Amino acid sequence: MLSVPRRRERLLALIILAALLFTPPLVLVPDRAMAISWLPLYLFIAWGLIIGLTAWLMESPSTRKPPRE
Repeated sequence: MLSVPRRRERLLALIILAALLFTPPLVLVPDRAMAISWLPLYLFIAWGLIIGLTAWLMESPSTRKPPRE
């Protein structure tokens, strides 16, 4: 179980990661890398990564069911 200060630290790191992933210089790299634009794929993957990490961090241990034996 994550303590409240530890969860805050990880959420802050997630916010910084999201800000870095969506800054214009980094977003333009996949757009100019090849003849075809990789920008939609990059944005979709970055968005999915942020959503997945947020869900993983915010999931409370009390909502998990113990395994049945």
